[in-house]
Amino acid sequence: MTMKCLFMQIEIKPNSFFVFDLDDTLYPEIEFLRSGFRVIARQLEQRTGTNVYEEMWVRYRAGENVFAWIAGQYQDQWPGLTVAQLLKIYREHEPEIQLRLGAIDLLNRLAAMKVPAGLITDGRSITQRNKLKALYLHDYFTDTIISEEFGSEKPAERNYRYFEEKYPGRQFTYIGDNTTKDFLAPAKLGWFTCCLKSDGNNIHTQVFDLPSCPAAVINSFDEIQLT
Repeated sequence: MTMKCLFMQIEIKPNSFFVFDLDDTLYPEIEFLRSGFRVIARQLEQRTGTNVYEEMWVRYRAGENVFAWIAGQYQDQWPGLTVAQLLKIYREHEPEIQLRLGAIDLLNRLAAMKVPAGLITDGRSITQRNKLKALYLHDYFTDTIISEEFGSEKPAERNYRYFEEKYPGRQFTYIGDNTTKDFLAPAKLGWFTCCLKSDGNNIHTQVFDLPSCPAAVINSFDEIQLT
């Protein structure tokens, strides 16, 4: 049986401007978690000779505090080990992550059509900057709003109004994934909002009966047609 692919057409105008979320939108955030676990597991293996990556993953899936478990279990082999130290390694490591299928094609199509794009993401500066570096995304955005640097996080309107104030008269399209906080402010500001639907592996559960429900939902970036 052939599945019918539904495309969402977005008309590009001279004043069009796209703004993206990062985590679980442009790349799968679970891959950052896996990457951080691998780094910690390698450092632990150097000290203990034991590879605990798979057990870390099992314990995470079971809802356990993985870092608390490691700090309690391996303090003798790793003197001075604390949860705070593990969190620092996790947050500041240079991740091995890749963009979602179709993401770079969409960004390249926007660039070819001379449509500017921006980014709004919550998180620590070093963590998010390392992600952007790993994904080779720096050249695609006119502006990057990171909550720790900017002083507020989504759903604060301030993070979105930054683009309206810097680029007045633009018609904004916002693409994100978190139905709890991503879409409330841009919808209120009159932006067109589009949600990338989870494939079941997103960090945050999506709920589509909230006041912040996006105007459109897509399964992949390939479903977006720019006309």
